[in-house]
Amino acid sequence: MASKGRVQGASGQYPLVQNVTVTQGGTANLTCRVEYNDNTSLQWSNPAQQTLFFGDKKALRDNRIELVRASSSELTISISDVSLSDEGMYTCSLFTMPVRTAKAYLTVLGVPEKPEINGLKKPAVEGDYITLTCITQGSKPAADLRWFRNEKEVKGAKEVNAEGKTFKVQSSLQLHVDRNDDGVAYTCRVDHVALALAPQQATEVLEVQYAPRVEIIHSLEVPQEGQYLKLECVSKGNPSPDPVMWTKDGVELPDLDRMIVDGRELTFTSLNKTDNGTYRCEASNHLGRSSAEYVLYVYDPNALGQHGTDHALIGGVVAVVVFVTLCLIIVLGRYLARHKGTYLTNEAKGADDAPDADTAIINAEGNHAHAEEKKEYFI
Repeated sequence: MASKGRVQGASGQYPLVQNVTVTQGGTANLTCRVEYNDNTSLQWSNPAQQTLFFGDKKALRDNRIELVRASSSELTISISDVSLSDEGMYTCSLFTMPVRTAKAYLTVLGVPEKPEINGLKKPAVEGDYITLTCITQGSKPAADLRWFRNEKEVKGAKEVNAEGKTFKVQSSLQLHVDRNDDGVAYTCRVDHVALALAPQQATEVLEVQYAPRVEIIHSLEVPQEGQYLKLECVSKGNPSPDPVMWTKDGVELPDLDRMIVDGRELTFTSLNKTDNGTYRCEASNHLGRSSAEYVLYVYDPNALGQHGTDHALIGGVVAVVVFVTLCLIIVLGRYLARHKGTYLTNEAKGADDAPDADTAIINAEGNHAHAEEKKEYFI
C-alpha cells in the first residue's frame, strides 16, 4: 500500500523517489527514477546503509528483496513479507560526480490482533457489578476500541501502552446488570488504518439470572354464569420458574372437574357462583418467589341486563333535572337584572334636587307614590 509522499530531487541528473506505507506482512515497492541519465548507475540502500541493489546486481542476500525493473532511468525493487524492523529511511543514489541522493521513508503499519473480551461471568446474577475488558495487541499506530450493546454504541474507558514499536490497547466497560441484559450481545470492535476493509471484533452474550415476576391474564372482563374462563399465569424468570402453583382463597383448588390446570393455565369450563373467590398464582426459582392474585366475581346474566336498564333510566332523569335547573337560573338572573335597573333609575330621579343621599331616597319614594297616584287617576 503506497502513499504519495513528497517527491524529492529535481529534473535532470537528480533521483526522484516517493515515501511508501505498507501493512505488516505486505509487499513494499521502492522506485527510483532519473531523467536525462547518461547511463550512470542507480543504487538502493536500506536504513542501515547496506546496499540492496546496485543497478541490476543484488548486493544483500535477503530472499524477500527482489528486482522489479532496472534501466538507465529507473531502479525499482520490492520487499515482501515486510516486518516492523524494515521501517526506516531508504536511500537511492545516483553515482555522478558528486554522488546525488534522494531518500524515501518506508512506514510499516502494525496490524492489531483479534480482540479478546475478559471479565464475563456466566451466568451473572441480577444486581451484579461486572467489568468487561477488551484487549488488542500489536497495533501501530495505536488502534481504537469501540463498544456496542447489540447495535447501539456505548462508551468505555480506553488505555494505551507501548510495547516496543507497537501498542497494547484495552478498553473497560462497567455494567450493573439487570434482567434487561439477559441475552444482550456486547461487542468490542477494533478500528485501525490497517483494517480498513475488515475490522476485527469480538462478541460476548450475557446470561443474567433473576427472580421471577408473575402476572395473571384473564380472558373475560365481566365473567358470567355458564361462561368459559381462562386464567393464564405469565411468569418470567431465569432459570424458568416452571411449574406454577394455583390456589383459591389460600387453599388447594376445590373442584378439579370444572377447574382444569394445564401448565400455567387455569380454565373454568362453566362458571357459577361457587367459583367466586381470590385465585393466586405462585412461581419460584432458586433466586426468589413471586405471586399474583385475581379476584373472581361471577355475575348473573339476567341481573346484569336489568342493572344496565336501571342505570340508563337514572342517567336520563339526572340529565332532565340538570337542564331544568339551568333554565331556572337563567330566568331568575334576567328578572333580578331588570328590577335592579328600575331601582337605580328612580334613585337617580330623586337625587336631582336632593342635598344628600337620604333625601334622594325619600324623593325617589315620593316620586314613586306620585306615579302610582297618577296611574290611578288615569284609570
